[in-house]
Parts: sequence; C-alpha cells; structure tokens
Amino acid sequence: MSCNAKAIILAAGRSKRLGTLTESIPKCLLPLGSTTILDHQIDNLRQNNISDITLVTGFCESLIRKHCGSSANFILNPVFDKTNSIYSLWLALKEIQGEVVVLNSDVVFHPAMLTNLLESDYPDALTVCFQDGMGDEEMKVQVRDDRIYDISKEMNPEQADGENVGLLKFSAEGRTVLFNKVDELVQAGVVNVWAPFAFKKICSFFNLYAVSTGGLPWIEIDFPEDLQKAREEIYPAICRNVNRK
Repeated sequence: MSCNAKAIILAAGRSKRLGTLTESIPKCLLPLGSTTILDHQIDNLRQNNISDITLVTGFCESLIRKHCGSSANFILNPVFDKTNSIYSLWLALKEIQGEVVVLNSDVVFHPAMLTNLLESDYPDALTVCFQDGMGDEEMKVQVRDDRIYDISKEMNPEQADGENVGLLKFSAEGRTVLFNKVDELVQAGVVNVWAPFAFKKICSFFNLYAVSTGGLPWIEIDFPEDLQKAREEIYPAICRNVNRK
C-alpha cells in the first residue's frame, strides 16, 4: 500500500455496554496507560506513515474534535443513535477516494499488526486472529486459501477459523467495490448493521484476504472487563514488545 493511503476511524457509537464508563465520554477517549485508545491508534497509523486520518464521530463528537484539534479530519454521523457502523462507513467513503485503511475505534493493537497488513502482497485484506473457542460476541470469519469466505457474528463458532480484528485495508479498486456495495445497502435502508455486513457481501465476488495477527497482542474493547484487560495486560505487553526493539 502506498504512502498516499488515508485512514478512516469509525468512532460514532454510544458504547452502552460499557455502562457508566461512557456516560459522558466516547469510548475512544477512555484512558489507556498514559494515553487514550484513540491516541494509541493515531500513533500506530503515524508510525506506519499514514497521517491523513478521518474520524467519523457521533456521540460526544465535540469532545473528540477538541481532543484531536487539527491533527485529524472529521465527518459527523448525525443519526449515530439510529444507525450502526455501516452508515458511518458510508458517510466516510462518500468523501474519501483512493486507498484506505479502516479501523474500529475500540481496538488496541500492536503497531506491527498494521505494518504487516499494509506490507501484505494482498491489495485488499483484513487482519484476522486465528483462534478457537469463540462465542456469540466475536465477529467470526471463515478463511479458505487466505481469502475471506464468510464473516458474521451469527456464524457457528465451530465453523469459524478466527476473529475479525477490525483493521482493514482497501486498494483504490477495493474502496470503489466496497463503496458501491455499502451505497446499495444504505439506499435500500440497511443502515443499522455492522460494517462487516458489507464485507461479507463483497467477499462473495471480490477477493478480500486475511492477514494473521501473528500472535501479537491486541484486544477489542466492548465491556468493562475488556478495558481492564487492555489496561492491565494488553497495552503493557504492547509497550514492552515495542520498547525491546
């Protein structure tokens, strides 16, 4: 992927499952060690030479704008409380052309995971944590010969090969294919589903590949116990690993 790639961070949601932790602050601004989840992601992007960053905001959008200042671009999802991430993605893709990297704003991950994704020979790919023992909560994927075959939370865990991390890249062609499908879905009224619903739709006719996490530390933060694990285990492990290099 070229140095002209642009990043889209989906950060509009209310994050009700975190309870009182996100009553008055968006999830992405929750503290993580000496930083925040969002700053951690932006730092990882910049370490990988991606500086053109757009945040799709909604809940407490003024806090995110104030926090980031001029270091990022912003697109407001004015109906964030009535839609889901597919709609936020649609808003972003309407404005952003060319190569893109798409991130969920609640993922804490080792910067080398992004490096490996960007340097992969596959032009269109998502990062997958290959694992067993998943339940209903994980966004599960099936992979055949490195290609994404299916992606869904509703998938039978026994049929899944791993979990979608929420870190993807699309070539200029892939971005067009994705936008066309997302636009088709939104125009048909499909606005309250996760963005991976669109990934599932395109992988039936377009080559979307899997790039492994390679065992590097990461976590998606949905519940208070996830945030605790991120603070006590995952983020410190990332820092130790990076500092050793």
